[in-house]
Amino acid sequence: MNALLESIERIGNRIPHPSLMFFWLCISIVVLSAITALANVSAINPVDQSVIAARSLASAAGLRFILTDMVTNFTSFAPLGIVLVAMLGIGIAEKSGLLNHTLTTVTRYARGKWLTVVVAFAGVMSSMAADAGYVILVPVAALLYQAAGRSAIEGIATAFAGVSGGFSANLLIGPIDAVLAGISTESAQLVVEGTTILPTSNWLFGIASTVFITVIITVVTEKRNWRHLAAGEITLDTGPASFVPETGDMPTQSPSSTPTQGNLKGIGFFTVIFAGLVALAVVPESAPLRDPITGSIAKSPFISGIVIIIALYFAGIGMIYGKINGTFKNTRDIILAMEATMSTMAGYLVLMFFAAQFVAYFNWSNIGLIIAIEGANWLTNIDIAKPVLLALFIIISAFINLFVGSSSAKWALIAPIFVPLLMLLGVAPEVTQQAYRIGDSSTNIITPMMPYFALVLSFLQRHNPNAGVGSLMAAMIPYSVSFLIGWSLLFLIWISLGLPLGI
Repeated sequence: MNALLESIERIGNRIPHPSLMFFWLCISIVVLSAITALANVSAINPVDQSVIAARSLASAAGLRFILTDMVTNFTSFAPLGIVLVAMLGIGIAEKSGLLNHTLTTVTRYARGKWLTVVVAFAGVMSSMAADAGYVILVPVAALLYQAAGRSAIEGIATAFAGVSGGFSANLLIGPIDAVLAGISTESAQLVVEGTTILPTSNWLFGIASTVFITVIITVVTEKRNWRHLAAGEITLDTGPASFVPETGDMPTQSPSSTPTQGNLKGIGFFTVIFAGLVALAVVPESAPLRDPITGSIAKSPFISGIVIIIALYFAGIGMIYGKINGTFKNTRDIILAMEATMSTMAGYLVLMFFAAQFVAYFNWSNIGLIIAIEGANWLTNIDIAKPVLLALFIIISAFINLFVGSSSAKWALIAPIFVPLLMLLGVAPEVTQQAYRIGDSSTNIITPMMPYFALVLSFLQRHNPNAGVGSLMAAMIPYSVSFLIGWSLLFLIWISLGLPLGI
């Protein structure tokens, strides 16, 4: 196992930064488009029987496209704007301390076997708060389990499985839903122009997955023998009540208590008012957030803008919590919180710039559509059943995830190929997207290429200095295998029953 892990890590370290990877892919598309255009590569579009010919980006028309559309390729890239706006609202809640306080409070009051259930569920739900689950919940869970007379690695594994393995499951719509839906939209339009994949397209399955993943984590944690992995573990002197997750420090005195009751009353009052206003804007037949033509809710401004609505709610409760708790002393502090959140998005902006160019080049050259058409024809000829095809795609996604950590980067890379390809075989884009999310999430917890793997390992080594990459991998493999098999089966059963994945 250690030899295998060392090989994976060695190979993974040779993969360039995702942004640089997309830069080189852009160069490769320019070269490939010139070769395919010179060879008169083409395909027949099965939708309208038109001839799709490869176009060279190295031609005069291609050069004009690269120079004149570079800015609009970036600014009009579907995942960009909505995520930035959503993170402004969620950032206020995070910087106010509300999300941190919620995670620690919920898990702290869990007792007995319910501790695992609550930690797993909190981990799955923490994806709404970006990296808060990794930074806060994982180290707190280790201390909570030790305080309950259990192993710290048991707590770390449970929280890590929920935060990272359950990344694509949630009861709410979050930024990752908007990111993946935007990339899926760009890819689906290769086949059918005007196709739109909404952030809610996997919502219903996500709700079911939240319960399912929580159950899987609970069963694996409670039924497993942790004695071997816990050997050599150190019991820290302090308890979870005095742990400061933001810094990892172990203070000698517990921090002052926060005005929890006042926070809850203010947040509760705001929640009732906010929910009432949203209901007034959606429920009546002539409500402004219904479809203005059909009156439908399924395809309406409410569904299209639900990520923004959730962001506004988080901004509201964050401001209330920050004001009562003293985190925000004036409006300037709120603006600074939003600026701090945007500063953490710098890497995302750079990545999305190059990913947007790659997707645009891929689309303009027609290479993606030609690959999809010819691939669909090949798969049709060998007559692979759709469930088998989707299962293979889940495995492919899980394997790629071992070497490329970013979920959005991987999807931007493979969506222009697999979304059109499977569309031509009768598989809806939202189905392909959900299959990808299962494969992507399942192996997050066993690859050193995942950005927060090293952070979780450092938490583990705090409790067991002798622990290494192999220790964390050995702890997480049972979860990963259970996710990959169990979640895939749930997905295939769901599809076979004809149940909707979302709205």
